[in-house]
Amino acid sequence: MVDKLEKKSITKSKILNYVINNKTTSKAELAKELGLSMPTVLTNVNELMGKGVLIETGEYESTGGRKAKSLEVNPSHRYAMGIVITANHVGMVLVNLKCEIEQMERTRLPFSADTSYCMELSKMVERFLKNGKSKDRLLGIGISIPGIINRKEGLIMKSHALQVENYSLGFWEQAFPFPVYFENDANAAMLAEDLHKYKNAIYLSLNNTLGGAFCINGDLFSGQNQKAGEFGHMILIPHGKTCYCGKQGCADAYCAASVLTDEARCSLEQFMKQVEQNEPAARTKWDAYLDHLAILISNLRMAYDMDVILGGEVGGYLSDYMIPLGEKVLSYNGFDRDIRYLKNCSYKKEASAVGAAKHFLYEFIKNIS
Repeated sequence: MVDKLEKKSITKSKILNYVINNKTTSKAELAKELGLSMPTVLTNVNELMGKGVLIETGEYESTGGRKAKSLEVNPSHRYAMGIVITANHVGMVLVNLKCEIEQMERTRLPFSADTSYCMELSKMVERFLKNGKSKDRLLGIGISIPGIINRKEGLIMKSHALQVENYSLGFWEQAFPFPVYFENDANAAMLAEDLHKYKNAIYLSLNNTLGGAFCINGDLFSGQNQKAGEFGHMILIPHGKTCYCGKQGCADAYCAASVLTDEARCSLEQFMKQVEQNEPAARTKWDAYLDHLAILISNLRMAYDMDVILGGEVGGYLSDYMIPLGEKVLSYNGFDRDIRYLKNCSYKKEASAVGAAKHFLYEFIKNIS
């Protein structure tokens, strides 16, 4: 049975969630949309304003009576930091309570399993936070890692990208003076999206390796062994190119960002400029890439019948190529008449870092009293 304090916390959480996801609202709108009585809304809103979580930012147009005050979340009330670890770089973001990135930095730092790597990372975090907001408002640090994470045991069970297996994260937890949360990079990127908007969705993380995640009823689905969403290792072309996992024909060998950059020995940004300038070799490679991606998307749509969010480094560029991609997808899928289920990612850079940081914001909202 839910006691009064817990019920009040749930009500506050609902109100805060609504304000965050609707940017600006009023007390009357909260009562109407959340099915709450006006006295309940007034009590909880006043308490949230008293704590500095909500603020009044102006007035609505008058409809004949007294003008309603507009409410917003106070973005500087709390912060969370997100870190994304890759084989060669570290990305860091500072995210406010409105889920906005206030600070971002990306630094080259080749991964190493030695403790020296973790100590250097700790120093980088210290410098990053010195240039940012007050530490006393930081909820924690979310760390995104390209691999299978066992949070209960505090292990990276396996990471091809980082070349580690059964790697303990215990030292990492001790290296930072804040609560730490670890998440798989693709799952973290999914968490960066608005899970109120995407109750059921697939996230394709099109980075140097191809990752994936999906949520059901607004919750991440991890599978029996935390391996759900390994779309990169579905066979796309039987007996095709050799994947880094050793199999032949994996989707990763055709749809990862490295497919576009490795042979050309250029960055993705440079490659996409070549595509924009209609350089023949780049256009041919890009067209083949879109074709393979369309097959993967069609297969996932058939299997899950969900929205498909296109994320990762390549996903950040796909918003300009949705028409040619959509035409290819429709040619492989005779059951859907349009591609409205294809969505562009919300964060074109450091999505995994944002999603890892959001874990602490969600926990703050969920447990607010």
